[in-house]
Amino acid sequence: MSPQPTEYRPISCDYHDLLESFAIARASAQICFRDAEGALQRRSAAITDVFARDGSEYLLMSTGETVRLDHLLAVNDFKLADY
Repeated sequence: MSPQPTEYRPISCDYHDLLESFAIARASAQICFRDAEGALQRRSAAITDVFARDGSEYLLMSTGETVRLDHLLAVNDFKLADY
């Protein structure tokens, strides 16, 4: 059984800007996040887009996966909690 979706919590503008700079660079990044079930996930992938849909913001990875921005933990050791 999947957990109920949580309401989107906007991230800081500074961290959003950081994610956009990674998307522009298209370089491989270490992305750490929690999946829909709350499990810790890690990917080595480029961020190819940062976008909004249905009141939430997401990033698209070169793997084809999307991650809701408030589920991110860190990108290249830049921790969301520090912003």
